Amino acid sequence: MSSHNALPVEPLDILIIGAGVSGIGAAAYLRRNQPDKTFAILESRERMGGTWDLFRYPGIRSDSDLFTFGFDFKPWTKAKSLADAADILEYLREAIDEYALASYIQYQQKVVSANWQSDKGLWAVQIEDGRTTETRTVECRWLFSAGGYYRYDQGFSPRFEGAEQFKGQIVHPQHWPEDLDYSGKRVVVIGSGATAVTLIPAMVDKVASITMLQRTPSYIVNQPANDSVAAFLRKIFPAQTAYSLTRYKNARITLGFWGFCQRFPKLSRKLLLWLTKKELPKDYPVDIHFNPPYNPWDQRLCTVPEGDLFKAISAGRANIVTDHIDRFTESGVRLKSGKELKADIIITATGLNVQLFGGITLHKDGKPVVYSQSLAYKGMMLSGVPNFAFAVGYTNSSWTLKVCLLCDHFCRLLGYMDKKGHNVCEPKAPEGIETRPLLDFGAGYVQRALDSMPRQGPAEPWVMSMDYFRDVKLLRKGEVANPSLVFSAVPASRQHHGVELQKSGRR
Repeated sequence: MSSHNALPVEPLDILIIGAGVSGIGAAAYLRRNQPDKTFAILESRERMGGTWDLFRYPGIRSDSDLFTFGFDFKPWTKAKSLADAADILEYLREAIDEYALASYIQYQQKVVSANWQSDKGLWAVQIEDGRTTETRTVECRWLFSAGGYYRYDQGFSPRFEGAEQFKGQIVHPQHWPEDLDYSGKRVVVIGSGATAVTLIPAMVDKVASITMLQRTPSYIVNQPANDSVAAFLRKIFPAQTAYSLTRYKNARITLGFWGFCQRFPKLSRKLLLWLTKKELPKDYPVDIHFNPPYNPWDQRLCTVPEGDLFKAISAGRANIVTDHIDRFTESGVRLKSGKELKADIIITATGLNVQLFGGITLHKDGKPVVYSQSLAYKGMMLSGVPNFAFAVGYTNSSWTLKVCLLCDHFCRLLGYMDKKGHNVCEPKAPEGIETRPLLDFGAGYVQRALDSMPRQGPAEPWVMSMDYFRDVKLLRKGEVANPSLVFSAVPASRQHHGVELQKSGRR
């Protein structure tokens, strides 16, 4: 591509928004399964990798094992199953190289809005160039949103009384300063989720003291860093076979445990607390600091590799305080109990701001699409919105398990439409269908955003399924055509130009 902004051909078959795990996965799937389709990936940031490039805090790692968090077509070959951000970025860069995707990604291109033009059967997409701030319009047949589900430009921080009086530094993990020196400092981490339990073991060696201040405890589970079964399978099978078997095993175990927790909440709570007690000194107040008021899996369980958090607590190098914050003071945090925690640095690991579809506004023939009035079709399209697909992963197991299935289904849908001569596909919800919130998930970031999200129905295909094995049947093996999908053909106003030009020298 000579000019940086010109896309090779217009209208593109597919415009992918976001060059993180989902966007790179979608592009690789297109290259594998629909090699004749033209596409581009637009990424609003300067680099690929999404979440894994954005977060720079110490210890950043996945809390899903990489055998399920990796792509189904690209084996994870490292020994450790919970990988850190650098390993994940390297894996994504390899995928970009293996499928020659680099030339398809355009950086600092922010999609602002998109309008579906029924008469043309095309999306008109408004794109803002991050370097020049100029806006341009690109036309495409399909829009594929791979922007994850939270805002990259700001994390969630509740308003803390007295924050401006605090003499030290306040840091949100989503905006970690590169030069933050915490050696010898007293650190308070507010929060009890995945970020907090990752940060503390990673910082514990350098700080004078570190305290996890939580309002509500989380369930925390020890996970071995290496998967011995995976290592064994690798010795006897080809890489892809060993990987697929490990992926299947881990998906089964995660989903099996989730199902067990759903069915036997009291028993699973006892089990998790018993496991936690085993990790900590005899007299440790587990019931205060590790006993959430909700059932297991109402929110995501936190995993700690090799029990690193428990080890830091047992060695007396990290503390947990369960209390409510009254206010920040000059020298730290005053709690409702009247106790004060002294701090030089306060880290607000208080969560994310949910934002669907990268914050773009969708229109249909000039009228805004109201997400809360639409239903999610097979967890990947929206009722009443033609030629739009999105990637949202599981909340109860690995994100990518779902993304691979829906990319696979998306490619099959494109193939089906080509065969039947259709170029428009729109899910239509049945009249008077009963609806419920899209995600049945207790996490604060989800609850705060549910009102603005699409909804789901009572049964397939209108369910946002959290069951990988059910989805394998539905998305990988199930029919593409469905009574709820309305297919049509809009006569192409313009055929592709220069497709040959694009293909030459690309392989």
